[in-house]
Amino acid sequence: MPTYEYKCKNCGNYFDFFQSMKDAPLKVCPACNKETLKRLLGTGAGIIFKGSGFYQTDYRSESYKKGAEKEKKDDSSKTSSGKTEKNKKKSTETKKN
Repeated sequence: MPTYEYKCKNCGNYFDFFQSMKDAPLKVCPACNKETLKRLLGTGAGIIFKGSGFYQTDYRSESYKKGAEKEKKDDSSKTSSGKTEKNKKKSTETKKN
């Protein structure tokens, strides 16, 4: 449940209120008892800090992780001797000289 910020247009009272997203915004100011309360726009949710690290990539979807793993396997199977094409060219060039 999020915490919402409220400000009264009449008396200027500013406070935070913890309520469900399904609840209607408050209208009556607890300080002056008038219906001049306005819910303010908050900063919203940020990065979730949990687990062993605080990296955005820690929260990748399972489909993304499977795709990245498949891509690694495809890259390693393209080269038969474990060398990349660039390394193969360099080794043949040095042999010619």
